[in-house]
Amino acid sequence: MSKAIIIGGGVIGLFSAYYLHKSGWEVDILEQGDLADNCSYGNLGMVTPSHFVPLASPGIIEQGIRWMFDSKSPFYVKPSLSKDLIGWGLKFMKSATKKHVERSAGGLADISLFSKSLYHEFEKESGIDFGLQDKGILMLFKSPHVEEEEIHMAEKAATLGLDAQYLSPAETRKLQPDIELDILGSVHYRCDSHMSPNKLMAGLIKYLETAGVKIHRNTEVLKINQNGGKVTSVSTKDKEYTGDTYLIAGGSWSPAIAKMVGLNVPLMPGKGYSFMVNDPAKPMTVPSILCEARVAITPMNDGIRFGGTMEIGKINKQVNMNRVKGIVESVPKYFPDFKLPLPAQKDVWFGFRPCSPDGLPYIGLTGKYKNLAIATGHAMIGLGLGPATGKLIADAFNGEKPAIEASLFAADRYQ
Repeated sequence: MSKAIIIGGGVIGLFSAYYLHKSGWEVDILEQGDLADNCSYGNLGMVTPSHFVPLASPGIIEQGIRWMFDSKSPFYVKPSLSKDLIGWGLKFMKSATKKHVERSAGGLADISLFSKSLYHEFEKESGIDFGLQDKGILMLFKSPHVEEEEIHMAEKAATLGLDAQYLSPAETRKLQPDIELDILGSVHYRCDSHMSPNKLMAGLIKYLETAGVKIHRNTEVLKINQNGGKVTSVSTKDKEYTGDTYLIAGGSWSPAIAKMVGLNVPLMPGKGYSFMVNDPAKPMTVPSILCEARVAITPMNDGIRFGGTMEIGKINKQVNMNRVKGIVESVPKYFPDFKLPLPAQKDVWFGFRPCSPDGLPYIGLTGKYKNLAIATGHAMIGLGLGPATGKLIADAFNGEKPAIEASLFAADRYQ
């Protein structure tokens, strides 16, 4: 039996373990934390074929510069003389073109649709109830300019085979009958789904460990040993782990891990915030994204999760309550019934989304080492792409044709 060593126990590492184990591999996962609260837990639980436009797109740079002067803004790049940030920023600007968006759209839609289908298979095979629902997502807008943009996006979505429908305010209210809405209209992406990430992660971890996958918590990789174009082992403080193949799936920590073997994986952490409102006075039925505010809202576990912001900078544990305040203040502009109190800092979750400079994930084997793969850089859609990424990694390690075309996501495209 072949053995795989996976560095990183987030949703990408766990689903890679799931598909490798399913195809007959012995798997060890090395996780630097305790698996209690990584980036896979606090997100909005969305599976979004609708998100076919990468973060690196025309207009985001100009808009980002304006937002830099607003402490409550949804997107912020913390100024720094960091070599990594400057290099990432230059690559980001180079990628933020119409041509790049056109080139990326089909691939992003395809991998999301594939991942959604795998989620339904996984739900049946595992028996885990993680609240998967196919109610779609509402893109809510308030301004004519954004309405025009969203209608254009819905038309583009249709050409990609996605189910998207423009709705008037009255038609939107039929989907959220218990909540007052103050909007110009919406686009309902019926192709999207949502779930409870907390239930998914807990269930997936238990399932894997019961199946025999070994998860080593609080186990930080300090060195990756290699010889003759192959990785031979990885070293931690107390032990050396040896396998036939190796996967770097460390989220925002992946660049530092990859540097251990001389690989360049341009990536910056994008800090996001979320918080829960339990037992809300008005129930929500369909997840929503507030377009102008860049805030996402998901009904979850008899409550509602609110989240947003993208703060590009070094990994840190500071909670910027002004950014949380920006989320809180934006919600009543769309949902007048929701007069949210500012949550206590202790109740605010934050995590670091791994953002590549072209807005596309890294998935696949590296050219330099024939038994080493990388799976990271999924930014805001990591949870949604977990199963598809895991299946593509298993296909690569098994020497099989990838289940979908994945050349866009080449792991060493920046080498």
